[in-house]
Amino acid sequence: MNQKILLIDDREDNLYALESLLEPEGYAFVKAHSGKEALKILLHEFDFALILMDVQMPNLNGFETAALIFERERLKHIPIIFITANSYGEENIIKGYRTGAIDYIYKPINPELLKAKVAVFIDLYNKSQQLILQEQKILAINKNLQNEIKERIVSEEKISVLNGQLLRNIEGLEKANKELDRFAFMASHDLQEPLRKIKTFCNLFYKKHSHLLGNDDLRDILRIEQSANRMQELINDILDFSKLNTEKDEFRQTSLTSLVSEVIEDLGPLIHEKNAAVHVEELPTLTVHERLMKPVFSNLLNNAIKYSRKNVAPVIHIFADTVAKTDAIPTKDTSSRYCRIYVKDNGIGFNQQYAEQIFEMFKRLHNSRDYEGTGVGLALCKRIMEKHNGFISALSDTVTARPLMAIGVAAAVGYILGRVMSSSD
Repeated sequence: MNQKILLIDDREDNLYALESLLEPEGYAFVKAHSGKEALKILLHEFDFALILMDVQMPNLNGFETAALIFERERLKHIPIIFITANSYGEENIIKGYRTGAIDYIYKPINPELLKAKVAVFIDLYNKSQQLILQEQKILAINKNLQNEIKERIVSEEKISVLNGQLLRNIEGLEKANKELDRFAFMASHDLQEPLRKIKTFCNLFYKKHSHLLGNDDLRDILRIEQSANRMQELINDILDFSKLNTEKDEFRQTSLTSLVSEVIEDLGPLIHEKNAAVHVEELPTLTVHERLMKPVFSNLLNNAIKYSRKNVAPVIHIFADTVAKTDAIPTKDTSSRYCRIYVKDNGIGFNQQYAEQIFEMFKRLHNSRDYEGTGVGLALCKRIMEKHNGFISALSDTVTARPLMAIGVAAAVGYILGRVMSSSD
């Protein structure tokens, strides 16, 4: 199937030139002579793989048209490449990226560069469509299997066939999940470049013009920088989350006391800034993945400090005990004894009904303006604990508010359960 490209330019000769250059590649084209005409087309057609749009157009220019396109949920996925003869200043380039631009091509157009860039985005569109079709196919197969099971087919041969189909479906789902993880990694990685440009241009603008700006303007620049930094944190967290499945199982005997000490040393400036007190009792030596366990303690300590009460210095207590396995311990490990590690703090607490939700991806219980964060840290902790055949949970004690007992969002009395190892294991 020929992929569709929407060409937008107020000059017919420009449209003809673009179509002539790209026609040998087998694409299908829809042409619009203005931003208004393009918007009318997009009311009825959504299956464009790419939009090539001139910036300088009467009435609605390219930036304005792109902003209106990206207001519609069904059109946000369509990448836009601006074609322009002008070398815009940094402010306009940033403006273009904010309105949804993916890239710029400058006139006179380099035919090979145009073909290469268009080919990349067409390839990404084809792959995303294949993933969607695979997902729909898997959902359809699963639905059929559920209907067959409801009919209670007792034939051993039929049950065997169904089990085989189910296994293949599971393999397909696992493959799809891995592909989605890879896609998340690639997408997050590709976001780094435009983000670096935003930060770079913001810094350049500040250095050049800070002496000419008022306090309100300086605050606006600071807000841009802070937003870019939050975006960088989110990208880094998503990259860390997506890389979990590719981590090798490098489990070895590790002193958790030493590991926590290293984490505390890394967080030294934050602990000093908040005047926090961190008390660590002797922790056991367990067989763990050291590189993965560090982010667990780092996220929990970071949250315990971040979600502290106003004008109250954070006090954090870390200790461990050994428990026997019970039905209340949701883990697949067959061991009879487990290490339970407590991280307690005197933070602001949370409503206990949200105890499970705080470990969901991007779930945050507090306003981002009051407490910075990406909503990925605790989800990352949960995934890491699952790789250790354990689990993590949270308990809030917001009534008594006793020191070391008022539980904050840091998953205090959160169970980090791993199999207890003796020196002979």
